[in-house]
Amino acid sequence: MKTAFVTGATGFIGQHVVEQLTAAGYRVVVFHRASSNTSRLAKWSPTLASGSLESVDSIAAAIPEGCDALFHVAANTSQWRGDRALLERDNVLATRNVVEAALKRGVQRFVATSSESAWGEPARQPLDETVPQRGAESWVDYERTKYLAELEVMKGVERGLAAVIVNPAHVLGRYDENSWGRTFRLLRDGKIPGAPPGSGSWAWGEQVAKAHLAAAEKGRVGERYLLGGPQMTYVELFAEIARLLGKKPVPALPGFALRAFAQVQQLVSRFTHRAPDVTPEIAYIGCEHRAVRSDKAIRELGYATVPVEFMLKDCYDWLVAEGRI
Repeated sequence: MKTAFVTGATGFIGQHVVEQLTAAGYRVVVFHRASSNTSRLAKWSPTLASGSLESVDSIAAAIPEGCDALFHVAANTSQWRGDRALLERDNVLATRNVVEAALKRGVQRFVATSSESAWGEPARQPLDETVPQRGAESWVDYERTKYLAELEVMKGVERGLAAVIVNPAHVLGRYDENSWGRTFRLLRDGKIPGAPPGSGSWAWGEQVAKAHLAAAEKGRVGERYLLGGPQMTYVELFAEIARLLGKKPVPALPGFALRAFAQVQQLVSRFTHRAPDVTPEIAYIGCEHRAVRSDKAIRELGYATVPVEFMLKDCYDWLVAEGRI
């Protein structure tokens, strides 16, 4: 039986990865904080190993002997400048430590979950793997730290780590409570004044996880694979969420109004010391039109896309079943 080691397994994409690994017959070892709620993983019966991503020794001690594949999914996805130090710790330092631990333990394959955000503001559209990355130049800390995390993986490749990087676009589907799943709650509660004017590419969580497994089994070492999908505007996306909720769709919001709203919320956050619902970073992304091509992943990993409406229904059904909306 093959053995897989997974960080970030309690998160949205992490749960999908554990699900697909279990279905593929892997023995799965989950690395988690001692304080993490692992109850949602119980149905897949993984082996639990607690520790800290801030310690190479802690990670190395948890990696099983003869580990066939390590999936580093853990990340901080905050889009708020107030979390800058945490983003550096959770995205860059943690990746450096996991890479070092994987090298020490002789892990056979390493798959790092990155993001299209590592490209920063793309030099051209649509985005594919041939476009130079500009994440280092980004004022958005999430984009910059995801780019820097990739550099840590590539340093590992130079030292002999058989690593592959996958770069999902926007991901939708079940198990999503705090990403786009949060948008369901905000729209339900009338806390979103309007839909951003931008658009993006949308990937289904299940297919993203399957691409992780394919990357471990046949991805080319040192390569990046963008995982996109159908293009949809945020106006269309929010309208479909509203339809599922039985609510009226929110109006389209001009970019200048969204950015002004975000700046007001950012000012308030200086006094509350809490991330606002709409940050300047979120407003910036919401005004962008980013298209992602997945030709390489489709060709080499067997990656597949599904309609956005299907992904949203998958997310909605799960949120209802879990009593989240």
